Amino acid sequence: MAVYVYRCTEHGLTEVTRAMGTADAAVPCPACDLQATRVFTVPRLSLGSPARREVIDRTERTRDEPDVVSAPPPRPGGPGAAAVARNPALRRLPRP
Repeated sequence: MAVYVYRCTEHGLTEVTRAMGTADAAVPCPACDLQATRVFTVPRLSLGSPARREVIDRTERTRDEPDVVSAPPPRPGGPGAAAVARNPALRRLPRP
C-alpha cells in the first residue's frame, strides 16, 4: 500500500492510502467534497526502521568503498582472539 497526498484549495493537504499505482489524479476532499488534486512527493523511505536503513546504507557503501583489512581475522581460540567455547558435537567435523 502507498500513501498519496492530495491538496484541496480550501482545506489543504489530505492523505489517501491506495494500492501502488492506482492513485487518481483528483479525489473529493473529505471536508468539503471539492476536487483535491494529487501532489507528487518523494517516497517515504525514511519512515522505516533505523536499523534496516543502516543495513541498506552500509551495504550500498561497500559496493564502492569496501572495507580494507591488512590481515585475515584471527582464528577462534588463537592468539589475539577471545577463547571461544567449543561445542563437543562439532569436534567430529572435518577441519580445513
